[in-house]
Amino acid sequence: MRNLLLLSAILLGCSGTAAAASAETPSPDLVANGFIIMSTVLVILMSIPGIGLFYGGMVRTKNMCSILMQVITSFALIYLLWACYGYSLASSNDSGSFLSLFFGDFSNSFLVKIAPDTVDTAHSNLSELVYFAFQGAFAAITACLIIGSFAERIKFSGFLIMLVVWFTFAYIPSWHMVWGGGWLDSAFGVLDFAGGTVVHINASVCALVGAYYIGNRLGYGREAMKPHSMTMTMIGTALLWVGWFGFNAGSELTSDGISGLALVNTILAPAASLVSWTICEWFLKGKPSLLGACSGAIAGLVVITPACGFVGVNGGIIMGLIGGAVCLWGVHGLKKALRVDDTLDVFGIHGLGGIIGAIMTGIFCSPDLGGVGFGGDNTSILSQTTGQLISVVVTIVWTGIVAFAGFSLARLITGIRVSRDEERQGLDLSSHGERAYNY
Repeated sequence: MRNLLLLSAILLGCSGTAAAASAETPSPDLVANGFIIMSTVLVILMSIPGIGLFYGGMVRTKNMCSILMQVITSFALIYLLWACYGYSLASSNDSGSFLSLFFGDFSNSFLVKIAPDTVDTAHSNLSELVYFAFQGAFAAITACLIIGSFAERIKFSGFLIMLVVWFTFAYIPSWHMVWGGGWLDSAFGVLDFAGGTVVHINASVCALVGAYYIGNRLGYGREAMKPHSMTMTMIGTALLWVGWFGFNAGSELTSDGISGLALVNTILAPAASLVSWTICEWFLKGKPSLLGACSGAIAGLVVITPACGFVGVNGGIIMGLIGGAVCLWGVHGLKKALRVDDTLDVFGIHGLGGIIGAIMTGIFCSPDLGGVGFGGDNTSILSQTTGQLISVVVTIVWTGIVAFAGFSLARLITGIRVSRDEERQGLDLSSHGERAYNY
């Protein structure tokens, strides 16, 4: 009997020790982990095949390889930089110094503190490696978006130099200020569910600066520069729309009602935007185009990105309807007013769509309009919209300055634009020594 009691005590002690150890070392949420792994793959699907085909189909045949090369290289380079120092500078926030309002620190460079069993308790008890991978996919696709504005004329080496500057001094602080507990989040309660400011405005402002800095394509406004394959652009649009479910719904970081709301908004808002764009284009030009329908869908996806987990379904539909019409004007009226050769309408769609999406998030997040509520200390549509507007202005100014510096540095080191002869020949042969089509 005495031995039995002793054995029971030992077992109870071991059980208590195991329970204490379990309490001290949290386990990853396997459901959330699986959901975010799937979402990460969907965001990667958006980048390499999605943007590659969407952009590639819209350029001329002689520049198809150059677009694909820029997309896949941007994806690889930015993911590596995200591992080396980007993730640490964006997500760490322990110093309490003034600089921590804009940047984190280097304490987790090269992922030195992350092991396979490291759990991120601040983000749905995900494995931190999974969270790193998911956010790295966001950084990579943002870089890929920039390419479209100055397609068919940029020097590849200069582009890579600019990209490193932009990532380090524009993307990382934007991420930290909005999602990492930095200035815009703590001071204004900014709402950006999946990247209206961090991704779309950030990328499009850099793209617009590049289009101005590099100048118009040879023959722009005088020669026909039609898309060489609308079939590819349509396939790219489909891949982007499908991948966007990981982009938006995944940003909840777990599978719950809010991720379901984001999913539905990611279906209905771009559907509304596509219809809105098509009807307006039909009325203005006499014929609806496939390029317009694809552009309308992307515009709706951009507009709903900052709002998808904050606004109700009807609010999302209204945002989509407005976004389609406004972005149609952006790629025609605004583009002419700016007098810029934004080759694939990056600013007209991603910039304008991101701006109105971020601002309208402050309106339709109101519980009175079916939203889930305000952010931070905001208690009204006015205060929330003011914070959203401030975040838009800060992102535009900050990224604009960094982008100009990046293009200037690239110009000094390697040059930023190919020669006139190389541009006429096409970047496929002149920059990469190959053709997309050998016939």
